[in-house]
Amino acid sequence: MFTESLVKLGKVRSEIREIFEYGNKRKKEIGEENVFDFSIGNPSVPAPESVDKAIMDLVNNYDSVKLHGYTSAQGDAEVRGSIADYINNRFKTEITADNIYMTCGAASSLTIIFNAILQKDDECIVFTPYFPEYGVFMERTGAKLVECKSDENTLQIDFDELEKVITEKTKAVVINSPNNPSGVVYTEETIEKLSKKLKEKEEEYGHSIFLISDEPYRELVYDGQELPYLINYYDNTFVCYSYSKALSLPGERIGYIVVSPKMKDEKDAYAAICGSGRALGYVCASSMYQRVIEKCLDDTADTSIYKKNRDLLYNALTDMGFDCIYPDGAFYLFMKSKGEDARAFCEKAKEFELLLVPADSFGTPGFVRIGYCVKTEQIENALPAFEKLAQAYK
Repeated sequence: MFTESLVKLGKVRSEIREIFEYGNKRKKEIGEENVFDFSIGNPSVPAPESVDKAIMDLVNNYDSVKLHGYTSAQGDAEVRGSIADYINNRFKTEITADNIYMTCGAASSLTIIFNAILQKDDECIVFTPYFPEYGVFMERTGAKLVECKSDENTLQIDFDELEKVITEKTKAVVINSPNNPSGVVYTEETIEKLSKKLKEKEEEYGHSIFLISDEPYRELVYDGQELPYLINYYDNTFVCYSYSKALSLPGERIGYIVVSPKMKDEKDAYAAICGSGRALGYVCASSMYQRVIEKCLDDTADTSIYKKNRDLLYNALTDMGFDCIYPDGAFYLFMKSKGEDARAFCEKAKEFELLLVPADSFGTPGFVRIGYCVKTEQIENALPAFEKLAQAYK
């Protein structure tokens, strides 16, 4: 009677959401202060004051009908033009408003792109570890998600492994830097090498291979790290951007797609994005929040708090004997579980009210993700529980 695959998706939450909901239940039972929930990437840092000022200014001084009315399907032209100017000034690109499609966050950006470019039996490569919803977003296209194992020590791209999995059926490659769940940032050397490899494979196979840069964590980088802007390295690039993390607006669902102006058949590519958004019903992202972010393009939330949290958590857990990947960005710590079964390790952690996410669904068994986008006080209070967890395996 109903679409079976969608019934299944509706009945079973993602593993992250399951743990998050368990945490909500547990907090009601024993008190929020007694549960150390590191499950979900929900920023604890408030949006900058400029966001609230922009909202109040728009509500008080902007035409109410226009503020809450429809924009063009792909987004307000002036907003898109402002974003294009901002990107061009920052990254020395030549983007116009007609390269940008406003979206309800990075999730809808990815879904729109997958449906615009992927067809049945196409293959899309993702590098482990990766956000597990990629498979959900592309499922309706009939394309196949192909995992490529990253270098086990650095989690940079392992190009020997890439050579094994890339085929004539490869239509797209997704990269996520800074990475969820590991916090790893791809170096410029990695990006240059990937771009060169994809260009070689385009020539060999005689068709375009699209590079999709999923970058909601772009502004969350530490220690002077620089993030390459992919359009400047590879012509057939789509960029997915979200203000969920940079401006601490995850619930407002606002972001955009950039179609590289250097992409082959660029006008048709943009038309495919518009058509995909139309077919999926992802048209006219929040009118008010389009205009809010236009006023806040140079602003971010106070991301220094995440760096403080990272340093505190990483140093404490490594001192306890846990093996962690050092994160250069985002707000996740990727830690090896004690024992090979990460799910069993996370169940053990629950005994100490620690809610961690096993990374099996991220394509990396034996690891767990710890979201440190929480109040610093929670990390401080959780450290004795982590110590007890460490002792339980000695």
